[in-house]
Amino acid sequence: IRDEKVKIVKALRPIDAVTVKDHVVRGQYSQGVIDGQSVPGYFDEDGCETRGSDTETFVAIKAHVDNWRWSGVPFYLRTGKRMPDKVTEIIIQYKALPHHIFGEGESAEPNRLIIRLQPNEGIEMTMVSKRQSLRDKLSLQTHTLNFDFREDGDIDRIPDAYERLFLDAINGDPSLFVGREEIEESWRWCDQLIAAGEACGLKVNAYQAGSWGPSKSELLIDRDGRSWNV
Repeated sequence: IRDEKVKIVKALRPIDAVTVKDHVVRGQYSQGVIDGQSVPGYFDEDGCETRGSDTETFVAIKAHVDNWRWSGVPFYLRTGKRMPDKVTEIIIQYKALPHHIFGEGESAEPNRLIIRLQPNEGIEMTMVSKRQSLRDKLSLQTHTLNFDFREDGDIDRIPDAYERLFLDAINGDPSLFVGREEIEESWRWCDQLIAAGEACGLKVNAYQAGSWGPSKSELLIDRDGRSWNV
């Protein structure tokens, strides 16, 4: 597993000063509201750096893995602080049909596989099927198949991620741990990206605490005809 992870990181396409503005959005949160409570902006936090710092608290990236398996498949990554919820998900969106075979006004949205890592581990599949109707022969509807690990009667509780790592460390299993080579290759790719942003003056965009990030992060994925899951 560790060796395969290193191969993926090495296959990441570099983002340079020419492409960084089309592939990266930086953000920094301002004052906002989360769960009905007013929260301060980045510069108003205790221990914050000098006002005017361009330290990012959010980033959205369009990445590519240049290997035989993932060539041509875009990866959209997004992470940030002061978001509405702490959610970690992997969303796999399948290709849309290249042709239209359904009735007028009907379109088949791409199927989606959602792997929820936290807070509620599970797998969700969203798919489009024909509506069961005698009149509407080609009318479509969306169905969601959901598996939640919390509802599994054989599982008393879901172990915390660190519990699993501690047990693996005791058992001498390094599979889920990050190796030195993976760390070095990851930083090599990130350092190139940071240098590219500095070279072209990639600005930090403000976003309100309690939102899902700057509006530019929506444009990053929207211009490809796609959207974030939340």
